Amino acid sequence: MSLGYFTVLGEVENLIVIERSKFFCNIKGVNDEAEAKSYIESLRKKHSLANHSCYAYIADDKGLIQKFSDAGEPQGTAGLPMLEILKSKKMYKTVAVVTRYFGGIKLGTGGLTRAYGGSVVECLQKAEIADMQEAVLLNIEPDYEGYSRLIKFLSDTNLAVIETQFDNVVKVKIAVKKDYYEAFKNKIVDAFNGRLTIKTIGCDFFAFR
Repeated sequence: MSLGYFTVLGEVENLIVIERSKFFCNIKGVNDEAEAKSYIESLRKKHSLANHSCYAYIADDKGLIQKFSDAGEPQGTAGLPMLEILKSKKMYKTVAVVTRYFGGIKLGTGGLTRAYGGSVVECLQKAEIADMQEAVLLNIEPDYEGYSRLIKFLSDTNLAVIETQFDNVVKVKIAVKKDYYEAFKNKIVDAFNGRLTIKTIGCDFFAFR
């Protein structure tokens, strides 16, 4: 069974209003912790008049680099419930920022927890989510006749074509789900009777849809 995670493609924003308080939630997929911190700071500057700018992020693909902030809200009522949502949905390499403009009515600790956690949930419902799975990256180099035969294999949902270059031979770079790699390689070798250049160039996480 391959390990994987989910992340947000691009950026998404959502607004909810509770008891006249406005909660702007921004969620973004990031490559690392530095990018997460930079995004948080950019939103703080954008909402410089807001009462609170709370955040949570998981900045790596293993779920180990985690951080959150209540940003002046009662301890445990903002950043932590936001982080728990990201963890429960396995949203890695993802940062969430909820900016609150206080509306004059106190929500209490329970109300704040529901508001901040709910902001993230609702925002994620609007987001385009990528299913990042462990993949083996391959270069396949058929001749032009072989490429026309190879095409039917490239429509398999267990793989994705990253790049195709046409030169003296065709160079096709693909990502294959790790748990399907051996079966795919054997299928291709059998289909071409071994007369096909296949090079394994590494492993990475890749978005399969």
